[in-house]
Amino acid sequence: MEAILSRAAPLLVPQCGQIQTRGMATLKEIRLRLKSVTNIQKITKSMKMVSAAKYAKAERELKPARQYGIGAKAFYQKAEVADEKNKPHQLLVVMSSDRGLCGGIHSSVVKYVKAKIEEGGSGIETKFIVVGDKAKGILQRTLSSNILYSFNDYGKRPPTFSDAALVANMIMNLDYKYDRAALVFNTFKSVISYITTELPLYNPDAVQSAQKFNLYDSIDDEVLRSYNEFSLASLILFAMKEGACSEQSSRMTAMDAASKNAGEMIGKLTLTFNRTRQAVITRELIEIISGAAAL
Repeated sequence: MEAILSRAAPLLVPQCGQIQTRGMATLKEIRLRLKSVTNIQKITKSMKMVSAAKYAKAERELKPARQYGIGAKAFYQKAEVADEKNKPHQLLVVMSSDRGLCGGIHSSVVKYVKAKIEEGGSGIETKFIVVGDKAKGILQRTLSSNILYSFNDYGKRPPTFSDAALVANMIMNLDYKYDRAALVFNTFKSVISYITTELPLYNPDAVQSAQKFNLYDSIDDEVLRSYNEFSLASLILFAMKEGACSEQSSRMTAMDAASKNAGEMIGKLTLTFNRTRQAVITRELIEIISGAAAL
């Protein structure tokens, strides 16, 4: 014990030079900090301009994509297709992307998914198909065993129907037998707002057992399967376009806020740099005058 205390005692002795260094930053440190913040502001401004251009394109592509979603939902609404909520097996298709720096666009989807799991209780088994590495990275921390499949390399370019068809084929050929499914994504509302939305997905068994399915008496099994594949891909494309537009608008807003914060920090650092430089000049003048007076 004495050896430990004697070895630890010198560490408690303060050093005057260290206190002076920690108490006030030097001009070089402030200059480097000011330069780094200025470079960060240049990057955030550039990212804001790029996101603004991508947002304008995503908003133009969202309008025709919404017609796919409205048309796909119309059939299920007319036929009054519904799932039994008491059945234990549930599948959630979680939509995100591989890119960040866009606020809470991805975490909001994950929070909605976790809240839905807690709402279902312990008697509901929930499995995930995750699109994008951001939501996958968050869900893997606590719910890695619930992830069936994941898709990466998504979000770097605008979504297309082939991307939606790839996810739809995975859902149609899934080995996991689920009783009900839902699509969780962000719906674009305005430049500064989006809403996390849940859209039900129906399998052919649920469609055939619908109350008003007999109105479409000319539909056989093959036609029903083909239409279900197309409507599923249409709904996923609709969700991808909504999520892409929400992501670009959120990134544009986040980069604008980051540029403003960097500007405020540059102003404070510039003021600190000028005051510190003035203090150094004043101290040097005092030393020169004192030395001259001593002679």
